[in-house]
Amino acid sequence: MKTNLPNSDKDFVESLIPQRFPFVMVGEVSDYSENHVVSGFTIKEDNIFVSEGIFQASGLIEHQAQTVALHTGYKYFLLGKESPTGYIGAIKSVEVESLPKLGDQLISEATILNEMMGVTLVEIVTKINETVIAKSQMKTVVK
Repeated sequence: MKTNLPNSDKDFVESLIPQRFPFVMVGEVSDYSENHVVSGFTIKEDNIFVSEGIFQASGLIEHQAQTVALHTGYKYFLLGKESPTGYIGAIKSVEVESLPKLGDQLISEATILNEMMGVTLVEIVTKINETVIAKSQMKTVVK
């Protein structure tokens, strides 16, 4: 079972993650391998993390966590299984250089550093137009 990437079909992308509107912070899965995934997301006015035209840091962290969820969800999709629910287990570090504004297209790449017994250590880099705006390292846990 496979689908072509990149894929920005709303129903497909949302089938890979446990979140639902208005809490969806990813809009595209554009690349996938066993150890990485690339997501995309456009900041829109109706987003719950937008305040005065600026996407807040909490939304950026949630977007990065959902990028990790896309990796897990796409892996399960390829196996023909339903996506599991996951959680942020710990945030080791977060560096935010700048906050996105309405209309900005976020591109995030998550690299799996270690995965063991449902716990994944991952590093995520988020860019706008090739400029890094945020980096984080977190552990996610699959239920």
